[in-house]
Amino acid sequence: MQVKKRPKRHTWERPEDPGCRLRSLLVQIKDLGLGYNSEETILFKYCSGSCPKARSNHDLTLLSLLQKSEILALGDLCCRPTYYEDVAFLDDNHQWHKVEKLSASACSCVG
Repeated sequence: MQVKKRPKRHTWERPEDPGCRLRSLLVQIKDLGLGYNSEETILFKYCSGSCPKARSNHDLTLLSLLQKSEILALGDLCCRPTYYEDVAFLDDNHQWHKVEKLSASACSCVG
């Protein structure tokens, strides 16, 4: 009897889940809202997804102290880029532009 092996998943493929992860979207430079006139299209990568409310004893203690008004309110953990990539493109006048830290390259839950 031959056992079927699970197909090998590439490193860039991830199962669909609501957790914090890197996502991407094809957008035109002119739609970025940065004032550049260019019809060029880029793959814009961003972070999106949910982050756990409490993960450690430290987080649980902070939550308890917040509820008792012992400390000032802190923000929840949120899904944010931890590393960025620069993006270069040609504008409609054939001039090169480089925008630093435009696209995310890694994500994590930060608070």
